[in-house]
Amino acid sequence: MMTIDELVAKAKADGASDVHLICSLPPKYRLDGQLVDMTDTPLTREDCVNVARELAGLEYERFDDWGELDSAGTWGGNRCRVHLFKQQGIPSLALRLLREKIPDLTTLGLPPTAIELTKLHKGIVLVTGETGSGKSTTLAAMLDYINHTRRDHIVTLEDPVEYIYHPDLCAINQREVGKDTKSFSEGLRASLREDPNVILIGEMRDRDTIETAITAAETGHLVFGTLHTGSASDSIDRIVQVFPEGMQTQIRLQLSMTLCAVLTQQLLPKKAGGRALAVEFMIVTDAIRNLIRGGNTPQIANAIATSAAIGGQTMDQALVKLVRSGAVSRETAISYAHDPEFVKRQAV
Repeated sequence: MMTIDELVAKAKADGASDVHLICSLPPKYRLDGQLVDMTDTPLTREDCVNVARELAGLEYERFDDWGELDSAGTWGGNRCRVHLFKQQGIPSLALRLLREKIPDLTTLGLPPTAIELTKLHKGIVLVTGETGSGKSTTLAAMLDYINHTRRDHIVTLEDPVEYIYHPDLCAINQREVGKDTKSFSEGLRASLREDPNVILIGEMRDRDTIETAITAAETGHLVFGTLHTGSASDSIDRIVQVFPEGMQTQIRLQLSMTLCAVLTQQLLPKKAGGRALAVEFMIVTDAIRNLIRGGNTPQIANAIATSAAIGGQTMDQALVKLVRSGAVSRETAISYAHDPEFVKRQAV
Protein backbone atom coordinates (compact mmCIF):
# COMPACT_ATOMS: atom_id res chain seq x y z
CA MET A 1 0.00 0.00 0.00
CA MET A 2 0.98 3.68 -0.27
CA THR A 3 2.71 5.08 2.80
CA ILE A 4 0.92 7.55 5.07
CA ASP A 5 3.16 10.30 3.72
CA GLU A 6 2.17 9.39 0.15
CA LEU A 7 -1.53 9.19 1.00
CA VAL A 8 -1.51 12.57 2.74
CA ALA A 9 0.53 14.16 -0.05
CA LYS A 10 -1.96 12.90 -2.64
CA ALA A 11 -4.94 14.05 -0.57
CA LYS A 12 -3.35 17.46 -0.15
CA ALA A 13 -2.59 17.78 -3.87
CA ASP A 14 -6.17 16.83 -4.80
CA GLY A 15 -7.78 19.14 -2.26
CA ALA A 16 -9.23 16.42 -0.02
CA SER A 17 -10.16 17.06 3.60
CA ASP A 18 -9.90 13.57 5.15
CA VAL A 19 -8.31 10.16 4.60
CA HIS A 20 -9.95 6.89 5.71
CA LEU A 21 -8.20 3.52 5.98
CA ILE A 22 -10.42 0.46 6.57
CA CYS A 23 -9.49 -3.20 6.23
CA SER A 24 -10.74 -4.88 3.00
CA LEU A 25 -11.49 -1.50 1.36
CA PRO A 26 -9.21 0.69 -0.78
CA PRO A 27 -7.84 3.84 0.91
CA LYS A 28 -10.43 6.60 0.56
CA TYR A 29 -10.40 10.37 0.83
CA ARG A 30 -13.15 12.96 1.14
CA LEU A 31 -13.43 15.33 -1.83
CA ASP A 32 -16.08 18.06 -1.62
CA GLY A 33 -17.86 16.07 1.06
CA GLN A 34 -17.90 12.73 -0.84
CA LEU A 35 -15.73 9.64 -0.17
CA VAL A 36 -13.64 8.60 -3.19
CA ASP A 37 -11.23 5.66 -3.64
CA MET A 38 -7.58 6.71 -3.73
CA THR A 39 -6.34 3.41 -5.22
CA ASP A 40 -7.86 0.17 -6.51
CA THR A 41 -6.12 -2.09 -3.98
CA PRO A 42 -7.98 -3.09 -0.79
CA LEU A 43 -6.12 -2.83 2.49
CA THR A 44 -5.17 -6.02 4.32
CA ARG A 45 -5.29 -6.56 8.06
CA GLU A 46 -1.49 -6.39 8.07
CA ASP A 47 -1.57 -3.02 6.26
CA CYS A 48 -3.89 -1.59 8.90
CA VAL A 49 -1.86 -2.93 11.83
CA ASN A 50 1.36 -1.55 10.34
CA VAL A 51 -0.19 1.91 9.88
CA ALA A 52 -1.49 1.86 13.46
CA ARG A 53 1.95 0.90 14.78
CA GLU A 54 3.60 3.67 12.79
CA LEU A 55 1.16 6.39 13.86
CA ALA A 56 0.73 5.31 17.48
CA GLY A 57 4.45 4.79 18.08
CA LEU A 58 5.16 4.31 21.78
CA GLU A 59 1.43 4.50 22.53
CA TYR A 60 0.54 1.48 20.40
CA GLU A 61 0.04 -0.75 23.44
CA ARG A 62 -2.38 1.78 24.93
CA PHE A 63 -4.25 1.93 21.62
CA ASP A 64 -4.31 -1.88 21.40
CA ASP A 65 -5.75 -2.03 24.90
CA TRP A 66 -8.26 0.86 24.73
CA GLY A 67 -9.29 0.65 21.07
CA GLU A 68 -9.03 4.40 20.33
CA LEU A 69 -6.23 6.93 20.14
CA ASP A 70 -6.19 10.62 19.16
CA SER A 71 -3.06 12.41 18.05
CA ALA A 72 -1.76 15.02 15.65
CA GLY A 73 1.40 15.40 13.60
CA THR A 74 2.84 16.15 10.18
CA TRP A 75 2.82 13.64 7.31
CA GLY A 76 3.26 14.27 3.62
CA GLY A 77 4.14 17.87 4.32
CA ASN A 78 0.81 18.62 6.01
CA ARG A 79 -0.22 18.80 9.66
CA CYS A 80 -3.00 16.31 10.39
CA ARG A 81 -5.35 15.27 13.16
CA VAL A 82 -5.46 11.48 13.52
CA HIS A 83 -8.00 9.20 15.15
CA LEU A 84 -7.08 5.52 15.33
CA PHE A 85 -9.80 3.07 16.32
CA LYS A 86 -10.66 -0.59 16.13
CA GLN A 87 -13.52 -2.20 14.27
CA GLN A 88 -14.03 -5.95 14.43
CA GLY A 89 -10.68 -6.12 16.21
CA ILE A 90 -8.76 -4.50 13.33
CA PRO A 91 -7.29 -0.96 13.34
CA SER A 92 -8.98 1.72 11.22
CA LEU A 93 -7.93 5.31 10.65
CA ALA A 94 -9.67 8.64 10.17
CA LEU A 95 -7.20 11.42 9.35
CA ARG A 96 -8.13 15.10 8.95
CA LEU A 97 -5.83 17.35 6.92
CA LEU A 98 -5.41 20.71 8.63
CA ARG A 99 -4.60 23.90 6.81
CA GLU A 100 -0.88 24.53 6.83
CA LYS A 101 -1.45 28.18 7.66
CA ILE A 102 -4.19 29.50 9.88
CA PRO A 103 -6.45 31.36 7.43
CA ASP A 104 -7.22 35.05 7.72
CA LEU A 105 -10.49 35.51 9.59
CA THR A 106 -11.87 37.74 6.83
CA THR A 107 -11.48 35.04 4.16
CA LEU A 108 -13.65 32.30 5.69
CA GLY A 109 -17.05 33.56 4.57
CA LEU A 110 -18.25 34.48 8.07
CA PRO A 111 -20.71 37.34 8.55
CA PRO A 112 -18.67 40.58 8.47
CA THR A 113 -19.63 41.52 12.03
CA ALA A 114 -18.16 38.26 13.38
CA ILE A 115 -14.78 39.99 13.54
CA GLU A 116 -16.18 42.08 16.40
CA LEU A 117 -16.11 38.96 18.59
CA THR A 118 -12.30 39.17 18.69
CA LYS A 119 -12.59 42.53 20.45
CA LEU A 120 -14.53 41.16 23.42
CA HIS A 121 -12.75 40.96 26.77
CA LYS A 122 -15.13 38.68 28.67
CA GLY A 123 -18.01 36.33 28.06
CA ILE A 124 -18.61 33.12 26.11
CA VAL A 125 -18.48 32.70 22.33
CA LEU A 126 -19.64 29.33 20.95
CA VAL A 127 -18.84 27.92 17.52
CA THR A 128 -21.10 24.95 16.84
CA GLY A 129 -21.96 22.49 14.10
CA GLU A 130 -21.52 18.89 13.07
CA THR A 131 -18.13 17.22 12.71
CA GLY A 132 -16.30 18.58 9.66
CA SER A 133 -18.18 21.88 9.54
CA GLY A 134 -15.04 24.00 10.01
CA LYS A 135 -15.40 24.85 13.71
CA SER A 136 -11.68 24.35 14.46
CA THR A 137 -10.67 26.55 11.53
CA THR A 138 -13.01 29.37 12.58
CA LEU A 139 -11.76 29.28 16.17
CA ALA A 140 -8.12 29.16 15.08
CA ALA A 141 -8.66 32.17 12.81
CA MET A 142 -10.31 34.11 15.65
CA LEU A 143 -7.54 33.34 18.11
CA ASP A 144 -4.86 34.14 15.56
CA TYR A 145 -6.54 37.49 14.87
CA ILE A 146 -6.38 38.21 18.60
CA ASN A 147 -2.75 37.07 18.57
CA HIS A 148 -1.91 39.79 16.01
CA THR A 149 -4.04 42.60 17.46
CA ARG A 150 -3.97 42.33 21.27
CA ARG A 151 -1.37 41.88 24.00
CA ASP A 152 -3.01 39.08 25.94
CA HIS A 153 -2.35 35.62 27.33
CA ILE A 154 -4.16 32.86 25.41
CA VAL A 155 -4.56 29.37 26.88
CA THR A 156 -6.01 26.58 24.73
CA LEU A 157 -7.28 23.17 25.86
CA GLU A 158 -7.43 20.77 22.91
CA ASP A 159 -7.80 17.06 22.19
CA PRO A 160 -5.50 16.88 20.31
CA VAL A 161 -3.69 20.14 19.53
CA GLU A 162 -4.55 20.89 15.91
CA TYR A 163 -3.38 24.26 14.62
CA ILE A 164 -0.04 25.47 15.96
CA TYR A 165 -0.07 29.18 16.83
CA HIS A 166 3.04 31.31 16.41
CA PRO A 167 2.94 33.96 19.15
CA ASP A 168 3.04 37.55 17.92
CA LEU A 169 1.68 40.13 20.35
CA CYS A 170 0.16 37.47 22.61
CA ALA A 171 1.68 34.86 24.89
CA ILE A 172 0.13 31.49 23.97
CA ASN A 173 0.03 28.17 25.83
CA GLN A 174 -1.49 25.19 24.02
CA ARG A 175 -2.37 22.30 26.34
CA GLU A 176 -3.31 18.85 25.06
CA VAL A 177 -5.79 16.72 26.99
CA GLY A 178 -4.19 13.40 27.89
CA LYS A 179 -0.65 14.77 27.67
CA ASP A 180 -0.53 18.17 29.37
CA THR A 181 -3.68 17.80 31.47
CA LYS A 182 -5.95 14.91 32.45
CA SER A 183 -9.23 16.35 31.16
CA PHE A 184 -10.92 19.45 29.79
CA SER A 185 -12.51 20.19 33.15
CA GLU A 186 -9.26 19.85 35.14
CA GLY A 187 -7.28 21.81 32.57
CA LEU A 188 -9.90 24.55 32.55
CA ARG A 189 -9.92 24.84 36.34
CA ALA A 190 -6.13 25.05 36.31
CA SER A 191 -6.17 27.67 33.56
CA LEU A 192 -7.91 30.12 35.88
CA ARG A 193 -4.68 30.17 37.91
CA GLU A 194 -2.55 30.81 34.82
CA ASP A 195 -3.47 34.50 34.39
CA PRO A 196 -5.26 34.04 31.05
CA ASN A 197 -7.21 36.67 29.14
CA VAL A 198 -8.56 34.29 26.50
CA ILE A 199 -9.36 30.58 26.93
CA LEU A 200 -10.18 28.13 24.15
CA ILE A 201 -12.00 24.92 25.16
CA GLY A 202 -11.81 22.36 22.37
CA GLU A 203 -15.11 20.81 23.41
CA MET A 204 -17.60 21.67 26.16
CA ARG A 205 -18.57 18.07 26.65
CA ASP A 206 -19.57 17.69 30.32
CA ARG A 207 -21.13 19.48 33.26
CA ASP A 208 -17.85 20.28 35.05
CA THR A 209 -16.35 21.87 31.93
CA ILE A 210 -19.47 23.93 31.18
CA GLU A 211 -19.83 25.06 34.79
CA THR A 212 -16.19 26.15 34.96
CA ALA A 213 -16.46 27.91 31.57
CA ILE A 214 -19.39 29.96 32.86
CA THR A 215 -17.42 30.80 36.01
CA ALA A 216 -14.44 31.85 33.88
CA ALA A 217 -16.64 34.17 31.84
CA GLU A 218 -18.22 35.61 34.99
CA THR A 219 -14.77 36.38 36.41
CA GLY A 220 -13.69 38.44 33.40
CA HIS A 221 -12.26 35.97 30.89
CA LEU A 222 -13.13 35.58 27.20
CA VAL A 223 -14.00 31.92 26.62
CA PHE A 224 -14.29 30.28 23.20
CA GLY A 225 -15.85 26.82 23.02
CA THR A 226 -17.49 24.31 20.70
CA LEU A 227 -20.59 22.14 20.74
CA HIS A 228 -21.95 19.62 18.25
CA THR A 229 -25.29 21.37 17.86
CA GLY A 230 -27.20 22.55 14.80
CA SER A 231 -28.50 25.94 15.95
CA ALA A 232 -28.08 28.61 18.60
CA SER A 233 -31.25 27.54 20.41
CA ASP A 234 -30.11 23.89 20.40
CA SER A 235 -26.79 25.02 21.91
CA ILE A 236 -28.50 26.75 24.81
CA ASP A 237 -30.77 23.75 25.44
CA ARG A 238 -27.78 21.38 25.33
CA ILE A 239 -25.91 23.41 27.95
CA VAL A 240 -28.90 23.77 30.26
CA GLN A 241 -29.92 20.10 30.00
CA VAL A 242 -26.49 18.93 31.18
CA PHE A 243 -27.51 20.14 34.64
CA PRO A 244 -30.09 18.60 36.99
CA GLU A 245 -33.53 20.18 36.90
CA GLY A 246 -33.02 21.96 40.21
CA MET A 247 -30.04 23.89 38.81
CA GLN A 248 -31.42 24.76 35.37
CA THR A 249 -33.04 28.07 36.32
CA GLN A 250 -29.75 29.30 37.81
CA ILE A 251 -27.77 28.12 34.77
CA ARG A 252 -30.16 29.93 32.40
CA LEU A 253 -29.62 33.10 34.42
CA GLN A 254 -25.84 32.75 34.37
CA LEU A 255 -25.82 31.86 30.68
CA SER A 256 -27.99 34.86 29.81
CA MET A 257 -25.41 37.12 31.44
CA THR A 258 -22.26 35.49 30.04
CA LEU A 259 -23.13 34.24 26.52
CA CYS A 260 -22.14 36.80 23.89
CA ALA A 261 -22.64 35.01 20.58
CA VAL A 262 -23.19 31.66 18.87
CA LEU A 263 -21.92 30.83 15.38
CA THR A 264 -23.43 27.65 13.91
CA GLN A 265 -21.77 26.34 10.75
CA GLN A 266 -22.53 24.04 7.82
CA LEU A 267 -20.39 23.33 4.75
CA LEU A 268 -22.36 22.89 1.50
CA PRO A 269 -21.17 21.61 -1.88
CA LYS A 270 -20.75 24.51 -4.30
CA LYS A 271 -21.98 24.50 -7.88
CA ALA A 272 -18.46 24.85 -9.24
CA GLY A 273 -16.80 22.40 -6.85
CA GLY A 274 -15.48 22.94 -3.38
CA ARG A 275 -17.62 23.85 -0.41
CA ALA A 276 -19.34 27.01 0.80
CA LEU A 277 -19.75 28.04 4.43
CA ALA A 278 -23.25 28.80 5.73
CA VAL A 279 -23.38 30.42 9.17
CA GLU A 280 -26.16 31.16 11.63
CA PHE A 281 -24.98 34.09 13.75
CA MET A 282 -26.73 34.85 17.01
CA ILE A 283 -25.63 38.01 18.76
CA VAL A 284 -27.02 37.98 22.28
CA THR A 285 -29.27 41.01 22.66
CA ASP A 286 -31.41 42.03 25.64
CA ALA A 287 -34.38 40.32 24.01
CA ILE A 288 -32.45 37.06 23.61
CA ARG A 289 -31.17 37.30 27.20
CA ASN A 290 -34.78 37.42 28.35
CA LEU A 291 -35.64 34.38 26.22
CA ILE A 292 -32.68 32.43 27.66
CA ARG A 293 -33.64 33.35 31.23
CA GLY A 294 -37.26 32.38 30.64
CA GLY A 295 -36.44 29.09 28.91
CA ASN A 296 -38.18 30.28 25.73
CA THR A 297 -35.53 28.94 23.36
CA PRO A 298 -38.01 28.07 20.54
CA GLN A 299 -38.53 31.83 20.07
CA ILE A 300 -34.80 32.53 19.63
CA ALA A 301 -34.83 31.82 15.87
CA ASN A 302 -37.38 34.62 15.37
CA ALA A 303 -35.25 36.97 17.46
CA ILE A 304 -32.19 36.16 15.34
CA ALA A 305 -34.17 36.63 12.10
CA THR A 306 -35.00 40.20 13.10
CA SER A 307 -31.45 41.12 14.16
CA ALA A 308 -30.04 41.78 10.67
CA ALA A 309 -29.35 45.43 11.56
CA ILE A 310 -26.64 44.30 14.00
CA GLY A 311 -25.33 41.48 11.79
CA GLY A 312 -27.36 38.51 12.98
CA GLN A 313 -28.80 35.89 10.64
CA THR A 314 -30.49 32.50 10.86
CA MET A 315 -29.14 29.46 9.06
CA ASP A 316 -31.97 29.63 6.53
CA GLN A 317 -31.23 33.30 5.81
CA ALA A 318 -27.58 32.35 5.23
CA LEU A 319 -28.63 29.58 2.81
CA VAL A 320 -30.82 31.99 0.84
CA LYS A 321 -27.86 34.37 0.49
CA LEU A 322 -25.69 31.55 -0.88
CA VAL A 323 -28.32 30.69 -3.50
CA ARG A 324 -28.78 34.32 -4.54
CA SER A 325 -25.01 34.75 -4.87
CA GLY A 326 -24.85 31.72 -7.18
CA ALA A 327 -22.53 29.78 -4.89
CA VAL A 328 -24.86 26.84 -4.25
CA SER A 329 -27.90 25.44 -6.02
CA ARG A 330 -31.42 26.03 -4.73
CA GLU A 331 -31.89 22.27 -4.31
CA THR A 332 -28.74 21.97 -2.19
CA ALA A 333 -29.80 24.85 0.06
CA ILE A 334 -33.25 23.35 0.57
CA SER A 335 -31.74 20.01 1.60
CA TYR A 336 -29.65 21.74 4.31
CA ALA A 337 -32.41 24.07 5.54
CA HIS A 338 -34.08 24.07 8.95
CA ASP A 339 -37.27 25.34 7.27
CA PRO A 340 -37.20 24.09 3.66
CA GLU A 341 -40.41 25.97 2.78
CA PHE A 342 -38.83 29.29 3.80
CA VAL A 343 -35.81 28.64 1.58
CA LYS A 344 -38.06 27.58 -1.32
CA ARG A 345 -39.96 30.88 -1.08
CA GLN A 346 -36.96 33.14 -0.60
CA ALA A 347 -34.25 31.52 -2.73
CA VAL A 348 -35.39 32.81 -6.10
